[in-house]
Amino acid sequence: MKFRITIGDWDAQQLHARTVRDDVFINEQNIPVELEWDEMDRVSLHAVVIGEAGQPIGTGRLLPDGHIGRMAVTRVLRGAGIGGAILEALMQQARKRGDKAVLLNAQIRAEPFYARYGFTREGEEFMEAGIPHIRMRHVFR
Repeated sequence: MKFRITIGDWDAQQLHARTVRDDVFINEQNIPVELEWDEMDRVSLHAVVIGEAGQPIGTGRLLPDGHIGRMAVTRVLRGAGIGGAILEALMQQARKRGDKAVLLNAQIRAEPFYARYGFTREGEEFMEAGIPHIRMRHVFR
């Protein structure tokens, strides 16, 4: 599958990022709207994946403190390498700005995905938006 990744601020990425996050988090995972949208969007760097037909199919964000979050890929396209491309793009941006590590709160079922990219588990499982999560870290070498 062909796709392209765009990187930008919230003003540039909002329309497409919202489309994917509404679909995945609010509609599919039933996360309450008030938990999905926060003030961190405005200060984060966003990656959006655009499919062959020009439709948004994935997104993620990099916060100023090195956290990666709001990683989402449209359900029918999971497993096609889109999530990995988003993660690598955000990690590259973190390295470029001088971050020594990146962190994320992974849904437990996504832990093996992040482990493939060098993330390691930290601490105990916790609940976030009613979904079990684990904190993970990747240190750049």
